[in-house]
Amino acid sequence: MKDTVAASEISIAQGSQSFAAAAKLMSAGMRDDTVMLYAWCRHADDVIDGQDLGSRPDPGADAEARLSQLRADTLEALHGDLPMSPPFEALRAVARRHAFPDRWPLDLIEGFAMDVNARQYRTLSDTLEYSYHVAGVVGVMMARVMGVRDPAVLDRACDLGLAFQLTNIARDVMDDAAIGRCYLPQDWLNAADASIEGEIPSPAVYEVILRLLDAAEPYYGSARAGLPGLPLRCAWSIAAAARIYHAIGTRIRRGGPKAYRTRIRTSGAAKVGMVLRSGGDAFLSRASGKNVSREGLWNRPRADEKA
Repeated sequence: MKDTVAASEISIAQGSQSFAAAAKLMSAGMRDDTVMLYAWCRHADDVIDGQDLGSRPDPGADAEARLSQLRADTLEALHGDLPMSPPFEALRAVARRHAFPDRWPLDLIEGFAMDVNARQYRTLSDTLEYSYHVAGVVGVMMARVMGVRDPAVLDRACDLGLAFQLTNIARDVMDDAAIGRCYLPQDWLNAADASIEGEIPSPAVYEVILRLLDAAEPYYGSARAGLPGLPLRCAWSIAAAARIYHAIGTRIRRGGPKAYRTRIRTSGAAKVGMVLRSGGDAFLSRASGKNVSREGLWNRPRADEKA
């Protein structure tokens, strides 16, 4: 198990500095499980895109074969006992320890299948469905690792994943377009008479990006309302991740279309400040007693889910 954790540590250090920083706030055992789950999610994503730790996707003719193998390996990890590579050993350990239903890991893979099948996203609901499969369900699994069993709190965890993914889509819109992908709602683009091309967004595309960032806001708000349902150190970690991701959207808003001339990211010094401030977020969430409604928000599937 130590080797699996060590391999997962390498994956998170190379794959997501923001997530690595937030995970350091957790207790040791919970952090190990969180890092192992991240390592499998990162590996699965890279396998489908033919990537190496988030490098430029290189989808090839064998994407369907990679998808099929990923499903088979995931089911073996969930139900079998054969020795496997570290990412799948990591999934096996975490899923069994925290009683994941099969649908959670398989829902993530379904999101990758949407990319393999070049799915089109006509409406915001379509984009949110994709966001659930590639990020919302990850939030649900992470919350389960943190000890959450209440479905209502898991809903809030899913909302944070949705907010993260909408922010990712806004940040990566030009890079995605360069490889033939578009996750912005097509009806929004049509209404704005917007076409994605070039190195930076046109004014029309930028307005659609801002509209997507606006759509993410109630999901960030809902997620913050779920902080009291987490252990305090976990709430601090999640509040830190939320601040760091939300800052990406702020940079897009402040920088305008020219912000896309360079990679939109948050500096290390800024992250440290956000991590410190997020401790206050976690404490205040327990005292505020706010009940933020989820009315009108996208709802995750709950079938076959047990507490």
